[in-house]
Amino acid sequence: MIRPDEFTRRRARLLSETGPGSIVVVASAREVLRNGDSCYPFRQDSDFWYLTGFDEPEAVLVLVPGRESGEQILFLRESDPERERWDGPRLGLAGAIEQLGMEDAFPVHDLDDILPGLMEGCERLYHLVGKDPAFDQRVLGWRNRLRARSKGQKGPGEIVSLEHLLHEQRLIKSSEEVRCMRRAAGVAAQAMTRAMRTCRPGMNEGEIQAELIHEYQRQGCPPSYLPIVAGGANALILHYIANNQPLPDEGLLLIDAGCEYHNYAADISRTFPVAGRFSPAQRDVYEIVLASQHAAIDEVRSGRPFQAYHEAAVRVLVQGLIDLKLLAGSVDDNIEQERFRRFYMHKTGHWLGLDVHDVGDYRIEGQSRLLERNMVVTVEPGLYIGADDDIPEALRNIGIRVEDDIRVTQGDPENLTRAVPSAADAIEELMRG
Repeated sequence: MIRPDEFTRRRARLLSETGPGSIVVVASAREVLRNGDSCYPFRQDSDFWYLTGFDEPEAVLVLVPGRESGEQILFLRESDPERERWDGPRLGLAGAIEQLGMEDAFPVHDLDDILPGLMEGCERLYHLVGKDPAFDQRVLGWRNRLRARSKGQKGPGEIVSLEHLLHEQRLIKSSEEVRCMRRAAGVAAQAMTRAMRTCRPGMNEGEIQAELIHEYQRQGCPPSYLPIVAGGANALILHYIANNQPLPDEGLLLIDAGCEYHNYAADISRTFPVAGRFSPAQRDVYEIVLASQHAAIDEVRSGRPFQAYHEAAVRVLVQGLIDLKLLAGSVDDNIEQERFRRFYMHKTGHWLGLDVHDVGDYRIEGQSRLLERNMVVTVEPGLYIGADDDIPEALRNIGIRVEDDIRVTQGDPENLTRAVPSAADAIEELMRG
């Protein structure tokens, strides 16, 4: 769990980076209607959560550097015993100051009256432009009305996207964030191991998904995204989420799933034989993917370009495809011509944090950015071999992905999800047990 003083430090850092003459406005997530009067489960906006640790809707954080009566301000719902009887407790204005460390708090229904006054004297407005178009219009309305009343003499003349400053801050994880991610990774690993132990011929993809969700929920960690539970040829669909088909008795099952702890995500993929033993062809392909992952993980080191681990994985995958006679020619030629993309069409990983595909630039001034300590990435190479006429029958409809969550350290990479077996022999042994 992240302590309140860390959220306070994050806001203070943003205040110092935006500087005098600025105002920062960040809105919470909205409740989203599912049907009738029922909403989807509420999940806080990651940027808002990163700065507040506050898990209610209908709230707006405002930071005003140099404001004498308080730089850190939260607009939120007031305590309301009648509504709380129906919807649960609210933090309230006093709680925002006492528990969240805010310096000032106002009812959110007073936002239209108070926020334009906070903008007076500010030259720059920092805002997450484009995330919520309806809120964008409110922000522009406050600013434009203020400038119209003062004939442009008061209020921000410049609107600056907040993404770069905030997302660069989110990219490097603190020690408390790393602890949260280790916890999410540990629970996700237990769920994946449970799925492997449970799987057997005659089951349905949905039954395996139920095992994953049960373990997540049992340990207080909701899913971080819709799981992919793809049996046989369904694994060739990269974002398969139907999860409702019978498992192929002699085929493979690809699971890509994770959970989150205090909104910090884990993301694991494993592929294993439904019957508990790889066929020779399945094992051949699996060993290529696993070797490519090992080569990639070894590149996840401080000072190495982000792109380096994708390139390492591709070289191993291409050599493997040549060995399987699915590609012909040299490794370099196949890479240059991108012939491998028929069988491997995605990148080898992404940032991981409050979002599964977390924020942060992958390139700086046209160059792949260098990895730094306490960045966290996924490493997830794969091969997806269809059933075209030129594919040997034993290799048809094999889709394999192996994914782990890797922290950049000052030395060797830390595999947060190493508790899940990935070696073929270890998987078979686990499934026998």
